[in-house]
Amino acid sequence: MNAVTATPAAAASKTLYLIDASMYVFRAWHSMPDVFFDTEGTPVNAVHGFARFLLDFVERTRASHAIAAFDIALTSSFRNAIYPAYKANRDPAPPELKRQFEYCRELATAFGFTVLADAAYEADDLIGSVLQATRAHGLRAVIVSADKDFGQLLDHDVEQWDYARGQRWGAAGVPARLGVEAHQVVDYLALTGDATDNIPGVPGIGAKGAAALLAHFGTLENLLARVDEVAFLRLRGAKALAEKLRAHTGSALLSQRLARIALDAPVPGHPDGLLRRAADAAVLDALCEKLKIGPLTRTRAHQLLQIKTETVT
Repeated sequence: MNAVTATPAAAASKTLYLIDASMYVFRAWHSMPDVFFDTEGTPVNAVHGFARFLLDFVERTRASHAIAAFDIALTSSFRNAIYPAYKANRDPAPPELKRQFEYCRELATAFGFTVLADAAYEADDLIGSVLQATRAHGLRAVIVSADKDFGQLLDHDVEQWDYARGQRWGAAGVPARLGVEAHQVVDYLALTGDATDNIPGVPGIGAKGAAALLAHFGTLENLLARVDEVAFLRLRGAKALAEKLRAHTGSALLSQRLARIALDAPVPGHPDGLLRRAADAAVLDALCEKLKIGPLTRTRAHQLLQIKTETVT
């Protein structure tokens, strides 16, 4: 699909938005000037940027069903038990950013979003598990993220939206981005690896080679079962590719496990648990006061969010 603008409000009630929230916290961290502080003098520039993102998202989509999935499993993911070096190349978030992530989760909750975070599952897994759990309820789904890994989840009812670039696509848009079909993304990553997540893949097999192999064999399992045929393909360095696959079969299968998004994380299984709730005015104002969120943003929040003025007991 081509780039799109705002989703019509009339369609919002039938659409579930799944926000890869940590990505947009990091974007705010890198883009917002370091001139924002809370009442204790702690930097909150990422929080202010994230607040603006959420309000812009609500204004554009009028979403009735939306989750914000956060990563808190950098070193405790189930993948670390499988492969201790998983994401070991990443430096831990500095303390001032770690605190801001906590604030961002509080803010998303105060804004009425269903917030998901789990010590054993990453945001990708939480999003995939919500999709799996709600498939029977007829909601269209839009994954709000630029992460290529989500291509494996796309189908006729699931789209991806790169919010910053204003681009949105379904399964049919994956080949133009990765050179493989949506259902082949996991196997593609198993072959190429992923330096960002420290997934090893098969050394020496890059994007073009992986795409060509999967175009011919369809799946990683077929490729490994018929590896003797690889040397006879009309591919540059075909003999060397076959040797690499034989030498690194274990790495390919491990990488496949690491790249596959889990669908069994503990998440709400009914759309009612994913409704964007009315914001509590008192809670919202107290948090804005603590974060020193200015009157313009605060007024915008009151205008865009459904506001609950009395707590129901």
